[in-house]
Amino acid sequence: MPPRLGLAISRKSAPRAVDRNRIKRVIRESFRRGQAMRCAADLVVLGRPPARTADNATLVRSLRRHWTRLQERLCASSPA
Repeated sequence: MPPRLGLAISRKSAPRAVDRNRIKRVIRESFRRGQAMRCAADLVVLGRPPARTADNATLVRSLRRHWTRLQERLCASSPA
């Protein structure tokens, strides 16, 4: 079973729809490029207010760090 992605980017964290959609687009692309986990898991990414002002490169770097940490924690203990 492949990993699944859920997104929760609220109006409180990014009031403008343009900002919310950009954040979601960057998250989906990062997940799709295989930087996410290789084991079966359901992931939910919550948007925080600093994401609104961060540029795309900063978001990608942050997501890469999070994907790596999650993979180390969750996939190491799950049977392959």
